Amino acid sequence: MAKRRKRCYSGIGGQAVLEGIMMKNQEKYAVAVRKSGGEIAVELENYQGVLHGSKIKKIPFIRGVFNFIDSLVLGMRCINYSASVYDEGDDGKVQKSDKSSGGGGEKLVNMLVTVFSIALAVGIFIVLPYYLASYFRGFVRNESLMAIIEGAIRIAIFILYVWAISLMKDIRRLYRYHGAEHKCINCIERGRPLTVRNVMRCSRLHRRCGTSFIFFVLFVSIVLFFFIRVDNPVQRVILRVLLMPVVAGISYELIRLAGRSNNIFVLILSLPGMWIQRMTTKEPDREMVEVAIAAVEAVFDWKTFLYENFDYEVDEAWTQEEEAGRMTEDSGEEFSEEQPAYDGEPEIAEEQFAYTGEEFSAEEQNF
Repeated sequence: MAKRRKRCYSGIGGQAVLEGIMMKNQEKYAVAVRKSGGEIAVELENYQGVLHGSKIKKIPFIRGVFNFIDSLVLGMRCINYSASVYDEGDDGKVQKSDKSSGGGGEKLVNMLVTVFSIALAVGIFIVLPYYLASYFRGFVRNESLMAIIEGAIRIAIFILYVWAISLMKDIRRLYRYHGAEHKCINCIERGRPLTVRNVMRCSRLHRRCGTSFIFFVLFVSIVLFFFIRVDNPVQRVILRVLLMPVVAGISYELIRLAGRSNNIFVLILSLPGMWIQRMTTKEPDREMVEVAIAAVEAVFDWKTFLYENFDYEVDEAWTQEEEAGRMTEDSGEEFSEEQPAYDGEPEIAEEQFAYTGEEFSAEEQNF
């Protein structure tokens, strides 16, 4: 039973893009996109980020600020690429806007968009909650309670924002790809071969998710702003904005710890972010999972990972079983609980889950 709950940190992460997935492993990243014609296009590149090689990026609480900036820049680049691939011309040639055209102008536009996005986020999630909370000052005289009210408003705005954009059709598909990304990582880190069938059966929730990071940002900001005691309203707002790098640095260390530790305190602290992920991730279909697997395999040798961490080699016969399982599912039949697990694989041989479209339990998959 102990082996069933074993989980190994893989170090890979990613994000959903337009009709695709970006996966990153150290400096390598791959963007896999399902083109309008149905085929999967995969772009493999290196991204070193700002201050590459600097010791500053290894200092706890400081490294989180630069990693956050890197995530924004790389995320914008991958979204632009996915849009260009999906909207390729009739001649079948991909118009890579970040390589074949634009040059320095393209980079400038991306930088301006990133800066504008940060400014907009600060305005909506930092400044707006403060001014909305100020309406309670006529009724509440306790500054500590005011800080809690402001934090509650900030969280409410974030949840409302996530819910509102989920009403858009394109965003719902993005959330499904987001779920496919998490399922792939969960599949690998739980020691299962990376096949469509295995991935579909894994949880769409993951503790290292960017959604959880944002929740940590909101939580840390409540605690940090709790201790700000400035009478001037303008100075209060300025201090909140200036402290955001500190908030991001602390939040990064928390999300990093959440991905590596099973400490009960960390698990409890991760729960709200996991709940919000139920809004920002949706169940993907098989084609979305195929795209996610293509992105993973471009940057990560999952077979070697399973051999080194779970002590077994992947048998090609399992791939044949995967195809047989796909035919069974396509025919509309459900997998029965009596269906045999993969022979010769100790990690999976103990488990005989039925595939009914439901994910593995939170205890099995995330904790």
